[in-house]
Amino acid sequence: MTAVRTTPPPRLPVRDKADARERAWGGVSPMLTRLAAERATGVLLRERGTLHLTEGRVVHAESPAAPGLGALLTAHGTLDADTWRQAADEAAQAPGAGLLLVGRGRLSRGALELCHLEALYDAAYFALAPSSTPGRFRYTSPGRIGAVRAVPVAALEHETLRRRDLLHRIWPDPATDESPLLRADTVAVPGLTARQRAVVHLVDGVRTAPDIARTMGRPAFHTLVDVRRLAAAGVLVRGALRPAAPARTETDPDITLLKRLRDALESL
Repeated sequence: MTAVRTTPPPRLPVRDKADARERAWGGVSPMLTRLAAERATGVLLRERGTLHLTEGRVVHAESPAAPGLGALLTAHGTLDADTWRQAADEAAQAPGAGLLLVGRGRLSRGALELCHLEALYDAAYFALAPSSTPGRFRYTSPGRIGAVRAVPVAALEHETLRRRDLLHRIWPDPATDESPLLRADTVAVPGLTARQRAVVHLVDGVRTAPDIARTMGRPAFHTLVDVRRLAAAGVLVRGALRPAAPARTETDPDITLLKRLRDALESL
């Protein structure tokens, strides 16, 4: 009989009890809570995304880490890409484009509300992530952005905390959330779901979890759940961080050549 050796999963990071208490009982954004209390209308700009408010309720959210409403609507055949693109060109924001298509009979109200809420909660999870940069709020006039369905701030914060705790329970190391992903050097891979196999198939040492979510046309948070479970099973590990572009100095050959050309033109 041949023995199959498997690589043991990575060591589980030690839980920080004080940090767990803070996640469970602390608020998400004091500024957002205050804006809800004063029924403000405008845009809250944070380091990793923006929230649009109408009378103290969130009507739209955006984040570079999360696929938008259009991506979710067009990924699996609910709407064709050209139809969405045309509506997006006419409307100022994604919710407005969706409402435009509902009015024209190209999209059902139910499908729009479902995808809108999925995209809103997905982007808000990243936009409300802890940040070292203070948020800024810009007041705007009412009706500037079309409202598909407004979400109370308390409900949004509750869902954001629930998602944080869920990921922490699965695998409390967030290193794989936004770093390039690699397949671990395992001899035998445990049984995977179809969705997990699709995620692993797209892992190439360059793509991050949000990149994979956009490629699959799925909410980024759902992909984070799969990635953390795969990390806990020892299937995926964090790859090398993308190096920053090196700063160009005065000794750079291209810069030296440009200076010589400038000097030559000035001497004419």
